[in-house]
Amino acid sequence: MAEERVQRALARAGFGSRRACEQLVADRRVRIDGAVATLGDKVQVGVSSVQVDGVDANLDPDVRSYALHKPVGVVTTMRDPQGRPDITRYLPSEGPRVFPVGRLDRDSEGLLLLTNDGDLANRLMHPSHGVEKEYLAEVEGEPTAKQLALVRAGVELDDGPARAVRARMVASSKGRGAVRIVMSEGRKREVRRLLGAVGLPVTRLVRVRIGPIVLGGLQPGALRPLERDEVQALAAASGGGR
Repeated sequence: MAEERVQRALARAGFGSRRACEQLVADRRVRIDGAVATLGDKVQVGVSSVQVDGVDANLDPDVRSYALHKPVGVVTTMRDPQGRPDITRYLPSEGPRVFPVGRLDRDSEGLLLLTNDGDLANRLMHPSHGVEKEYLAEVEGEPTAKQLALVRAGVELDDGPARAVRARMVASSKGRGAVRIVMSEGRKREVRRLLGAVGLPVTRLVRVRIGPIVLGGLQPGALRPLERDEVQALAAASGGGR
């Protein structure tokens, strides 16, 4: 594979203009294979290990990462053998193919990340990195302090203990409530099972955040590319460079 100057590789991969990338190098914010880079240094994309501000940088210009607001009723697969709606209809029609990072169950909606950066995807999904996932859950019943304390302390489910990093009530009225809950792992239907175990059946579940990326005003079915600084923040949150 051909070598190219590190500032050019950074610019091609979306880290800014050539001049901005030269400044990154001049400011000693770039390392190649562990050594501080200089403007004359060259890299081999896919071979050299490059870090910016201590975080692994994928210099492949074909890498793409997106945020999707997955609607209710859509399965998180590229093709469903049962013929149910899948996420392919929401993906870009052109450019490199991307894949979902983890899953969001059919009955739930909200933030789903998609990328073709396999290393980043694996780090985001691996429970050892503890990347937070935040949900807004509408539940039957008005949550009590005792129930939420149990959710935070941990409950034994059929596949092992589960607990929330944080959980708090944000609304309640006439026998219904809303809970914001933060998890650090993503087992199948874990949030629904955890809240159900303490007597709070979930009627609607929306994932509103994964690590530093928030759903914000993204509408159901809408897709947006992640900015380079968002990808770097995801890499940092998932242990890239540690």
